[in-house]
Amino acid sequence: MEPGSNIDFQKNVLSASGLNETSQQIHASKEPNVPANKLNDTTEEPQEVKEHLQDVAVGNIMERIKMAEKKEKQSNDADRASCKWKSETNEKLDEKKEAAMLEPGNQLIPAPLSHIPLKSLLDIETKLVYIDEEEISFEFAEAAVPAGHRSAHRGCATAATSTPSVPRVDKQLRVALQDASARYRQKNYAVAAAQFATALELCSKGAATGKPFDSSPEDISSIASFIETKLVTCYLKLGKPDLALNHSHRSIFLNPAYFRNHLRQAAVFRCLERYSEAARSAMIADYMYWLTGGTEQHISKLIKLYWQAMIEEAITREESFSVMYTPFVTKVKVDKTDKMKETFAKKHPDYVEHIYTDPHGLHILPQTTEWSSPPPQQYLLTLGFRNKHIGKILEKLSSRKLPIFSDRKAPFSPITKEEARRHWETVGKKIVPVMDFIRSTKLTDNFCACSYVIEKLHYASILGRLQRVTEQSQVINQAMAELASIPYLQDISQQDAELLQSLMADAMDTLEGRRSDKERVWNKIEKIGIIEDFLYQVEDSYLKNKRLRAARREKTKMKRLQNTQQH
Repeated sequence: MEPGSNIDFQKNVLSASGLNETSQQIHASKEPNVPANKLNDTTEEPQEVKEHLQDVAVGNIMERIKMAEKKEKQSNDADRASCKWKSETNEKLDEKKEAAMLEPGNQLIPAPLSHIPLKSLLDIETKLVYIDEEEISFEFAEAAVPAGHRSAHRGCATAATSTPSVPRVDKQLRVALQDASARYRQKNYAVAAAQFATALELCSKGAATGKPFDSSPEDISSIASFIETKLVTCYLKLGKPDLALNHSHRSIFLNPAYFRNHLRQAAVFRCLERYSEAARSAMIADYMYWLTGGTEQHISKLIKLYWQAMIEEAITREESFSVMYTPFVTKVKVDKTDKMKETFAKKHPDYVEHIYTDPHGLHILPQTTEWSSPPPQQYLLTLGFRNKHIGKILEKLSSRKLPIFSDRKAPFSPITKEEARRHWETVGKKIVPVMDFIRSTKLTDNFCACSYVIEKLHYASILGRLQRVTEQSQVINQAMAELASIPYLQDISQQDAELLQSLMADAMDTLEGRRSDKERVWNKIEKIGIIEDFLYQVEDSYLKNKRLRAARREKTKMKRLQNTQQH
């Protein structure tokens, strides 16, 4: 494949020069920093550790949801009136602006970032991922956010960081952490990982703070998240990103507000060559940095460079589809969408078996994203596929009213192993990578706040049916990290909050092997979605037949009229 041939913005927004070199360099970077055989055993925390810390984290997340809902109620009336006035005032101007942007040669095109070599990526990881944090950051304490300070982008003015009096860490735990950190600085990462795992076990047994009965759940979660991040960096240094993956997910689940947790997750995904997911993690890291009060522009710039590099690498390695981003302001009409397809076909003649524009959510790009600006420049994403069947499946999935994977015809019967294997071949290997890429430039989904998580949990169900237990665990942990982050990424309704809580409870039960007579919530959603799809198909068929009958009647009427005139 020609380097960078399947990436395009109108008027070449994103430069593709040198992308193949980036791909080769990153592919060649798989040599670990130290011999991987220094750690032969996986240091996983006991089951009771997971249960305790997860219960604490769920309490923290539900509290943040309640706080966000309370603030939303207080500000909704004023925001609604203001938004209505602004909408009425700017609607005509936006339409004119968008029309101008869609005309050839008039797009608002950001200046492309220069090629990002591997050395720059490793430097970014050294500065932001492998930073030797000796003190635990307590990220959960609520700070007083000035009214409207962060409301320009989706009204987010939820919990942020502050600098309260830091609780005293338990003496035994502090000694264990100091010893583990000393081993880490000596580059004895295998021993350090084992000692950090021991520290996590101490934390779960109540040795988190000096006054356990006075400790808040937020403080315990923050300490546990700190230890999880240390395990992530140890395993990355050992060249074992597969062992670091679950720890990176859990560090976010326990403390989603800390931007470095998301960036460490991005680094793990990069080492696993899962570049689309790395790009999404970096995007969230940059947003969290701004949301929680980060003001140093050079840090945000480094994160955006990382985000950009991951997008480039994801597209460069992909051969089954191509993409094009089009800037816009208001809702694009059907004729404009057709025009975008024509433009795409001219630029990418090898990817025209099926072309469609992502109908849900607005895309953002690192070159033009400034979170403090209300809002960042937004883009429509058009995708073209070499395989018509895959393109049609993607479009069908994205147009459904509820996010479901399966095409089962019998929604009330359990999925068979053969169906699971077939879904894995189509969904797991061909569909999921495209869906991950679509979300690498989409912070939120206007369709359903939890849609991304529901899709991941469907995917996990398929893995479980195929007895791919390790992968299933990783996907569920990733889904739980995403659930923990949602209240920070967007305002959520009461219905979304209840769905989030139900999904999290069922995901935890599945992860811990708890069986229940009750069906998992995402399976219920799947059944409802299949039934709705069937009803929509019946309705479409009825309308189609109705139009066909009307056309036949009109044709018969015209023939009779012609016969009458002839006689």
